[in-house]
Amino acid sequence: MQQESIYNLIPKEYVPPPKEPMYRSAYPSGLTPTGSTFNNHTTSRPKVNNINGEFDLVRGPHSHKGQSNSLGRPKGSYKPDSTMFRLKNTGTMGSNQLPEVKQYKYPPSVRPPVPKKDEKPIHGLKSNKNYIVTNAVENILSAPKQIVDEKPWTEKKDFGKVPDYLTKIQQSISSEYEIIRNMHISEAEEMDKQKYLMTQEEVEQLKKGLKKKWESVNKEYQSITHIRMIDTVGLKRKKEQCEKELAQLEKDIEKLNKNYVFVDTQK
Repeated sequence: MQQESIYNLIPKEYVPPPKEPMYRSAYPSGLTPTGSTFNNHTTSRPKVNNINGEFDLVRGPHSHKGQSNSLGRPKGSYKPDSTMFRLKNTGTMGSNQLPEVKQYKYPPSVRPPVPKKDEKPIHGLKSNKNYIVTNAVENILSAPKQIVDEKPWTEKKDFGKVPDYLTKIQQSISSEYEIIRNMHISEAEEMDKQKYLMTQEEVEQLKKGLKKKWESVNKEYQSITHIRMIDTVGLKRKKEQCEKELAQLEKDIEKLNKNYVFVDTQK
C-alpha cells in the first residue's frame, strides 16, 4: 500500500511506450484471393484461382500433370521448418520466461498424529467407582433450589398508574386538537373580517335605488305587454329580459327587508 507523501502530488513525466515493429504479413500483397474468378487469361484454366493455397500462380495453359490441384499440396510439404521458431525475448509480451514456481506447503494438521507401530495403548485400566451410588449421594446432599415468592400485582408500586407512553400519546393528541382548534378560530376570524354590517341609512338608500330601477324596468315591460302580436324576435327577447330583471330586483329588495344586512367583500 502506497503511503501518503507530498512528493506524490508532483505530476510525473509522461513516457510514451515503445513502438512495436510494423506488422508484416507472411503472404504476398499481390496474391489473388482464394476462389477468385479474375485473372483468367486463357481458356484452358478453370474458372477459379488459388484453390490449394500456393503463392506463385502460373499464368498460361494447364500442364499435363498436377499433384495438388484438388486434394491440396503433396505429402510432406506442410511440415514445419525446424529452423523457424520463436526465439527468446522476441514476442510481443516481452520476456517469455516462466514465472518462478514456489514449492507448495501443506497446512499443519489439526488432528493428532497417527500412533506408530511401537506405541501400544494402555490396557487393563479399571475403576471401582459406583456411579449410581455417587449420583444418589450428590443429589441427597445438594441444597434445594430456593423459590422466590413474587409480589402480587396489587402490591407493586406501578399498580393502578397510567403508563408513561400513554400519557405521551395523550399529550400529542391534545396538542394536535389544540392546533386544529386554533386554525378554525383563525379562519372564522378571517371570515368575520371579510364581512361588515350595513347601517340602516345605507339599507334604505339601497332600497330606494332598487325600487327606482324596478319602476323603470316595469314601465318598459308594460309598454311591450300592451302590444297584441309580438311577432318579432327582438320584442320577444326584450320581454324575456325584462321579466328576468324584475324577478331579480324583487329578490334583492326582499333580502334588504331583513333586520341585519351583511356585505361580503370577497364577492
